[in-house]
Amino acid sequence: MAEIAIAEGRSGQGLGGLFPPDLAGYHDGAEVSLPVALELVRAMLRDQGAWCRLEAGDVFTVHVGWDQYVYVGSDRLCADAVARTRELGLFPEPMTTSPYAAELEEPDVTEAADEGFWARVRTALASWQTVLLEEGFVRNTARFHRPTPENLDVVRTGLSPRALLAVWPGLNPDVDAVLAALPEEGSAEFVWEAQDGTIRHAIVDDTEYQELAALVAGARAACAPALYLDERHPLLRAALPGSDGVLRAQW
Repeated sequence: MAEIAIAEGRSGQGLGGLFPPDLAGYHDGAEVSLPVALELVRAMLRDQGAWCRLEAGDVFTVHVGWDQYVYVGSDRLCADAVARTRELGLFPEPMTTSPYAAELEEPDVTEAADEGFWARVRTALASWQTVLLEEGFVRNTARFHRPTPENLDVVRTGLSPRALLAVWPGLNPDVDAVLAALPEEGSAEFVWEAQDGTIRHAIVDDTEYQELAALVAGARAACAPALYLDERHPLLRAALPGSDGVLRAQW
């Protein structure tokens, strides 16, 4: 039977033992130790789901490509390391820059989640009565929240630094209707509110719908936001700036 990987606390990304079950400390701009950095590289090479750029300013960088190539950058020549790499049977090639360098990408989001953004969230709450807040704290990983006018400030306080935020229409209490509307073929994302009030989500393909229906039995409400980037059109989208108000996240 296929297992559905639920994003909250999932170990399928190769992050088990590196971070707490809620992935606290795993976010854009976080500092990690060298042993943790090495394990993150291994998780990416194993294609376990985690993906991040490991960078120490302009001094040293490690990027893992979608093709499993590793791009190592340094501010100095590393002849001994290159020689050792060849001894291990690998084939290092010099490059001027990593194709995964953040500065080569055109950011998708340039709006900061400032007070103006949160004022628009409150307006959306007043209009829609309920909304769903998606918190993308690193690529491939997100948490969902169900803010209300009363708890919005509390939700804001708990968000990860530099997170990418998207505001969606609220969950549908007709869970069966959301299940029935899933695409007949391909993959889909499913978000639901469990009986205990927690918001959970899973990415499934069309062969796993039966398992999904059993998993969400008794859910209070649900939705299925678009999975693919060119189909995703949230009500609002912005990234959290730093404490100084400067937007540094690359999304």
